[in-house]
Amino acid sequence: MVKHLLALLSVGGGLLLAGCHLKKEALGSAENPIKFHLVPSVDAKVLSDNSKILKDYLEKNTPYKFQITIPQSFVAVVESFGTQRADVAAINTYGYYMAHKAYGVEARLTVIRYGLATYQSEFLARSDSKIKTLKDLHGKKMAFVDPASMSGYLLPLKTLHDKKIEPKATVFAMNHDAVVTMIYQGQVDAGAAYYSPPQDGQIEDARRLVKLQYPDVEQKVKIIELSEPIPNDPIVFRKDIPEEMKEKISDTLLQFVATPEGKKAMDLMLGATNLKKSTDADYDTVREMLKTMVPEKK
Repeated sequence: MVKHLLALLSVGGGLLLAGCHLKKEALGSAENPIKFHLVPSVDAKVLSDNSKILKDYLEKNTPYKFQITIPQSFVAVVESFGTQRADVAAINTYGYYMAHKAYGVEARLTVIRYGLATYQSEFLARSDSKIKTLKDLHGKKMAFVDPASMSGYLLPLKTLHDKKIEPKATVFAMNHDAVVTMIYQGQVDAGAAYYSPPQDGQIEDARRLVKLQYPDVEQKVKIIELSEPIPNDPIVFRKDIPEEMKEKISDTLLQFVATPEGKKAMDLMLGATNLKKSTDADYDTVREMLKTMVPEKK
């Protein structure tokens, strides 16, 4: 009986070793598609619907196959690079800081929003509240986006720290539209989300995300103050992807956002009206800022 068991284990082990030596399919093939991750910054259905448009365009205009996924958090995207479950990602600025530091992930494109390659955070409160300035946020309950969100947490947190303002309590809404909704509904006293300047008389900051649900959001939720500007979110690549592949995908994304359908899809997914080529050096100012916010572990 023992001999039979050993024989079976020997055969199984041989098959396992043989499987380990099977050649992995080339990246970009149907069997091993390029794994493109989108951060969950807006409603999941909006991301899902528009990611299909992006996937179709990429596959029609490159020789590669793609798998576009929406992980649960910014941190999940970063971790995916460490286990080679992500090849490309549209990621938030802080997520890029972590992914580059840990895994050498490379920024190749930066989001442009209405002509600007930088962005700011906005502090919001209900228009009928007594909150008029940042000082009034001291001791109040605030909503933020995500602990890894630059515009929805780290950047406004730095502003509060610099001005020695301490909220009484904080909650994480996990996306920008949820922050605005919590303020609108009076669940919190104030909150922070991304800011983009108005265009053609229409708001383009985080409040626009809930205008269909709350048409009077501009009247009910006001901007208290803005933070300092930092570089917009990047689109990043796993460091060991072939250079030719990085260039082809980057160029195709630039072509995509130049089309009417692509511009609309990128705006809905990333709040992006355009893209520009970039490098890691463009994010040095972010690293300098984060040194004071996220001290190095010794």
